[in-house]
Amino acid sequence: MYKGSPVILASQSPRRKQLLEQAGIPFQVKVVETAETFPPELAVPDIPVHIARQKAAAVRDLCESTDIIVAADTVVVLDDSIIGKPKDREDAIGILTRLSGREHRVVTGVIIQQGAKEVAFSKTTSVYFKLLNKEQITYYVDHFKPFDKAGAYAIQEWIGAVGIDSINGCFYNVMGLPVSRVVEELENF
Repeated sequence: MYKGSPVILASQSPRRKQLLEQAGIPFQVKVVETAETFPPELAVPDIPVHIARQKAAAVRDLCESTDIIVAADTVVVLDDSIIGKPKDREDAIGILTRLSGREHRVVTGVIIQQGAKEVAFSKTTSVYFKLLNKEQITYYVDHFKPFDKAGAYAIQEWIGAVGIDSINGCFYNVMGLPVSRVVEELENF
């Protein structure tokens, strides 16, 4: 059980909150809206780390010097292109159609900071979707409205149960936080 300094989660993601709660990490949420931008020359594994660092920096002034800030960002990568959150229903359907029957990668970048100390890492999980038909894709989009999710899906929802053939890597990473690694790093602080 975590007994360290207070943890500040710099994310409004209900999935990240749920994962920290499941891991027994007491935390508070503090969020300042930030642009999720990155320099174009960054390597894919560095992009979510860069965005997570921006999220951590945005809340730093709201925290005590002894607080540990945890920030994360998740990207979906298909054929070396980042797929973000869908703009609307049609975009979500298009994204899932491109992911159907294919392998893609989910990369989550994490920043853990306390004062000048920082740990930064990314975790990659490969996800293999079955071939989905248009009816399945539209059902999922219309019933689960995945507009706030990178790649237009959540593995823990209906589409994960019926549409994902396999994963190689951390399931929780696909949810948005490689929680076992986060717990390990927090215990080392």
